[in-house]
Amino acid sequence: MRFETLLIVGGGLIGSSIARAARAKDQCKTIYIADTSEAACKSITELGIADGVADGHADHFAAQADLVILCTPSARLATTAMNLMPSLKAGAVLTDVGSVKGHLVQALAGRLRKDIHFVPGHPIAGTENSGPEAGFAELFEKRWCVLTPPKGTNETAVADLIAFWKGLGSLVEVMDPSRHDMVMATTSHLPHLIAYTLVGTAIDMETVTNKEVVKFSAGGFRDFTRIAASDPVMWRDVFLTNKTATLEMVDRFIEDLTALKRAIRWDDGDMLLDNFAKTRDIRRRILDADKD
Repeated sequence: MRFETLLIVGGGLIGSSIARAARAKDQCKTIYIADTSEAACKSITELGIADGVADGHADHFAAQADLVILCTPSARLATTAMNLMPSLKAGAVLTDVGSVKGHLVQALAGRLRKDIHFVPGHPIAGTENSGPEAGFAELFEKRWCVLTPPKGTNETAVADLIAFWKGLGSLVEVMDPSRHDMVMATTSHLPHLIAYTLVGTAIDMETVTNKEVVKFSAGGFRDFTRIAASDPVMWRDVFLTNKTATLEMVDRFIEDLTALKRAIRWDDGDMLLDNFAKTRDIRRRILDADKD
């Protein structure tokens, strides 16, 4: 146990899951949760997953916390961190769970107290569901959590946070913020953007009614609808804060899609076969990595 007292700001799927996992795996003695939603605070209280719940005002809890985890939407992370800054306990570790790291590191550069250790983080885990009721302690089991500490970050603070996430069941990787954002743009952000677009296109087709789209949905389309059911506020913020990396990946995708379009137009079966064989191999490697 590296941290005795934990404050989670934002009690949704990720925040409530952290609270459950930290309690179940004995990673801290006291758990506090703060949330701006009165309904969420009521739900958290009824679930009994925290020792104290604050309706938006977390100063008292922040003064006691050894570890503060920000689980708010990405666009509010920097503001939330600065609002808490005067109240944080000296020596506390401040982290987050946002999907974009470079934007946050840049927004807080030079603005944090010298006695606070800022270690940005991103647990790569989640579901299409949201809210305190959707959380569960096993969410982080064998899932990656990427930490992106800025240069000069206290090494003990980083080591303590690594131990915390491993204690929740996560696999932990330390990475440069910009590299993290490009990797996530490739493996997560672009697929979500494609899913939102494809589902929107299918629904908007004049020749296919909504009822028929639902009735004849094949497995592939259903997979896209699952991704497109993710929290719209969170994904709006992700795309706006990871704009550069996402746009680069969109441009690459358009180029690759145009090449496939050309192959179909000119009956280039060899090109199609070669491309599909390569992507099938990637699928096998992903499944093997997941088993490992």
